[in-house]
Amino acid sequence: MANNDVFSKCLPLAIAFLLMGSCFSPSVWSGERFRLPDGVRVEQNLVYSSPGGRDLHLDLFLPEEGRGLFPAVVYIHGGGWYRGNRNAFRRQAAHLATRGFAGACIEYRLSGEAKYPAAVQDSKAAVGWMRANAAKYRIDPQRIGAAGASAGGHLVALLGVTGEVKVVAAFNPVVDLVSIGERAPSSARTVYAQFLGATYAQKPELWAEASPLTHIDKNSAVFLLLHGNADTTVPYQQSLDMLNKLKAAGVEAELFTAEGAGHGFFASPPWFEPALKRMEEFFLRHLSRN
Repeated sequence: MANNDVFSKCLPLAIAFLLMGSCFSPSVWSGERFRLPDGVRVEQNLVYSSPGGRDLHLDLFLPEEGRGLFPAVVYIHGGGWYRGNRNAFRRQAAHLATRGFAGACIEYRLSGEAKYPAAVQDSKAAVGWMRANAAKYRIDPQRIGAAGASAGGHLVALLGVTGEVKVVAAFNPVVDLVSIGERAPSSARTVYAQFLGATYAQKPELWAEASPLTHIDKNSAVFLLLHGNADTTVPYQQSLDMLNKLKAAGVEAELFTAEGAGHGFFASPPWFEPALKRMEEFFLRHLSRN
C-alpha cells in the first residue's frame, strides 16, 4: 500500500514534467545536443575583425527561404568578460532564423587577452561587419539588433546606448558598474577590475564610463531587459535601474521578470522557452517591416 501511495503521489508530478518538456521544440531545445532546425543554414568561422592581427570569428545563421532583406541580430555571450564562447546563443540564433532573422554569434577578446574597451570595440566591429556584408547575405543594414547575457548583456547594452543598434535584448545584464564598485564585496569586484584594468578606487571615472547606465539619453535603443529576481551574480536591481532611467529619458523599455530565477535562467528549462518567446516577439515587433 505504501508503494501505491508513493506511485499515486509521484505520477501527477511525472506527467506534469513530461508535459512541460513536450512544449520545447527538439529543434530548439535538446538538452546537451544541438540540432540545426530545418530551413536554416549556418556559415561558421567567418572572420569579422582582426585587431592587432588577431582574427575574431562569428557564426552566421541564415534563413534558407525568403528573398530578404532579413533583419539581423548580433548575439554576444557572457562569462564575466574572461570566459565563454560564441556557442552560447546558437539555439536562440537558430530558432530566430526560422522566423526570418539572420543571426551572428560572435567571439570577442576576453579580459585575459585585452582590457576594456577591447570587447566593446569588437562588439561594434561585429555590427559594422554585418552592415558591410549586408548585400552578400541579404541583410537589411537598417534593421540590426543585439542580444546578450550577463557580460554580453553589458556589451549589447553599450551598443544600444551609443547608437550602434536600435533594438536590444539584454539578459541579466551588468549596466551599472559604479554601484558594484561601491557596494559589492571585494571578491565580486575582482572580475570587473580584471575587465577594466583598474579597481574602482583607482579609476572610478573608468567604471562610470563603462556603465551603460551612464550613457542613456533620448536616442538610446529600445530595450527588452530579462532578469531573474533571485539573481545573486548580477543583482536584479541593475535591470530595474536601467528600465527606470530609460523610461525617464523617454525611451521605450520592457522588463521580463523571471520569478525566483537566478543567473543564466534563460538558458535551460523551465525558463528557456518563455524567455525565447519574449525575445522573439520583441524583435518581431521592432525589427520586422510594418
